[in-house]
Amino acid sequence: MTGPLSQKLFATAKGLIPGGVNSPVRAFRNVGGEPFFVRRAKGCRIEDVDGKKYIDYIGSWGPNILGHAPTVVTNTIHEVAKDGVSFGIPNPFEVEMARVITEWVPSVEKVRMCSSGTEATMSAIRLARGFTKRDYIVKFDGCYHGHSDSLLVAAGSGALTHGEPDSAGVPAAFAEKTIVLPYNDSEALEKIFAAQGEQIAAIIVESYPANAGLVFPKPGYLDLLSSITKKYGALLIFDEVMTGFRLGKAGVQGIENLTPDLSCFGKVIGGGLPVGAFGGRADVMDMLAPIGPVYQAGTLSGNPLAMAAGLAQLKELGKISGFPRLEELGAHFEKGLRSVMDAKGVPYRLNRTGSMFCLFFTDREIVNVNDVMKQDLEMFKKFFWGCLDKGVYTAPSPYETGFLSLAHTEADLDETLEVFEQVLATI
Repeated sequence: MTGPLSQKLFATAKGLIPGGVNSPVRAFRNVGGEPFFVRRAKGCRIEDVDGKKYIDYIGSWGPNILGHAPTVVTNTIHEVAKDGVSFGIPNPFEVEMARVITEWVPSVEKVRMCSSGTEATMSAIRLARGFTKRDYIVKFDGCYHGHSDSLLVAAGSGALTHGEPDSAGVPAAFAEKTIVLPYNDSEALEKIFAAQGEQIAAIIVESYPANAGLVFPKPGYLDLLSSITKKYGALLIFDEVMTGFRLGKAGVQGIENLTPDLSCFGKVIGGGLPVGAFGGRADVMDMLAPIGPVYQAGTLSGNPLAMAAGLAQLKELGKISGFPRLEELGAHFEKGLRSVMDAKGVPYRLNRTGSMFCLFFTDREIVNVNDVMKQDLEMFKKFFWGCLDKGVYTAPSPYETGFLSLAHTEADLDETLEVFEQVLATI
């Protein structure tokens, strides 16, 4: 149960904002009840408008890898804002951000900034179609790449939460050009390319799908995506909006030693401000206007505040060896959580990589979104509300990934595990 001020705000919001929220998953529809409203956040903790504090495992859905309001980022924002918050003219921060991205991610030779992950994936798809002169794209059921028309087909995340993967308002002609396959199904992939490979412009994939829980590719599956696109002259687009700069300097492609043709980024590179980017092979990227025929633009692209905040966060990550520390925290949390769940004796699966994790209430192997949907959703609801009541905020949907930050300590994680143990004892 949320507090009275949150309830009042939500009642007002529903009269002014569709559903009372500006992004569907925030409405708590999949867990029942109403959302709370945040007043402030610092480190790994958030405080709602009623004064209740929570240990946060969402981190603004991924961007806050240093924690909430890290001094290095907030100080940077304050200083840069003194000189202006938006110019619509090139600024030095966007050039430096491009340099850092191309240095950290070997597959990216050139990169263009935009204002959201949705814009990045949408632009990458347009670019792939323009470069290959083909119309069809392949995506995977449960992978979410933002809400642009071509990609909101059999999507995960907020769309899946409401049980309606396809959105009203998307013309059938758009959906017809998007081929949706089950994730981790090599046979289905090979079959569609054998039939239509010469018409397919690109495969777009969440490198580690993290909008239908957290799902890992089977051994060799990502290699197959790479080889089959090369064989048929299609492009491989890695959506690393979540995983990029969170699982290491080069994201999943660095972990898996793969070289996609295009990559999409967001979240961490904005330091908590709205941002997106897409980049890859120079010959592909040079198809973009003003030097090529593929149009893409944005008034706030390369915004100086977002670029400066993101640069401050990335540099801090490198300076303090942030990725090894996040792995330490993740391993500590995983070990403790497995111990708690084993002691409880309930069916579960726990997927974790670095600072990303997802707990599933099922004993099924998690291979794709169908497995995720067959978990015990009633158990998930009880677990969520029990944790929230005791001051631990986890994702209000079983189809979302949890995030650790460098602001979490082992003591915070142990406190959380104690809450988990207490809640599980009551359900």
